[in-house]
Amino acid sequence: MASDTLLAPSAPSGAPGPAAGGAAPAGVRARLADSLHRTLALIHYNLLLRLRDPSQLISYLVTPMVFMLMLQPLYREALDAGTQWAVTGQLVMFSVFAMAIVGHSIFVEREWRTWDRLRASRAARAELLLGKGVPVFLVLLFQQAVLMVYGILVIGMDIPPSIPLLCLAMSVWGFTLLAMGAALATLVRSRGDLIVASDVGAILVSTIGGTFLPVDLMPGWAQALAPFSPGYWGLLVLRAAVEGDAAAMLGPTLVCLAIAVVFGAVATYRLAHGWGRSHLV
Repeated sequence: MASDTLLAPSAPSGAPGPAAGGAAPAGVRARLADSLHRTLALIHYNLLLRLRDPSQLISYLVTPMVFMLMLQPLYREALDAGTQWAVTGQLVMFSVFAMAIVGHSIFVEREWRTWDRLRASRAARAELLLGKGVPVFLVLLFQQAVLMVYGILVIGMDIPPSIPLLCLAMSVWGFTLLAMGAALATLVRSRGDLIVASDVGAILVSTIGGTFLPVDLMPGWAQALAPFSPGYWGLLVLRAAVEGDAAAMLGPTLVCLAIAVVFGAVATYRLAHGWGRSHLV
């Protein structure tokens, strides 16, 4: 059990140890193994929580599939590479909506009053964050992968020339979404606020970013705002990867990582400074 792993007593600090010089590396290996064991236990526990409540993921898979199917003829008639637009635009839009999965997975710790209990356990802050973040990151990657395969097999998009490049792009975008969703969950004060913020925020981020309508076809004021939307850069990353253009991926990838670092820093600070305490609810 994860709780047994986290709450198991540690060795007394004053316990004697071997005096030989090889004891230090052995002790380091033991501590690393212990840390890895706790982290894997947390990942397993949080992954089970996600798998037991798949309703949000199902919604964010089925809805974009329907939109791709219905909008693909329109995009193909109106745009060059219209099929690619139909797939990547809807993928980015509904992956932004999937930030709600990240938010709910973290916000539930506040409702259950469990985050501070976890912080009081033997698990380090990095272990707690990895245990919470890795399962949700895998869910985000799964969503993108399923929609990309659907776009190729059903919508008719060409197979990307470089699958590793596409995997890298999806990982970068998934990491960005993870950081944004985590920050959002630590800033809102109720589940209702989280739902409103994630839904409205997803619509703004995705539509202004050009996921529903190419930026060149949007009003002038929207074109000026587009580069301020993370969805704009996420779409550029995925489109460049679908085209197999590593050079075009570089700039948008760096911007996405910068966005992830900023939001991740906010989330980490909030989680580390009493975010889960009841007086914040």
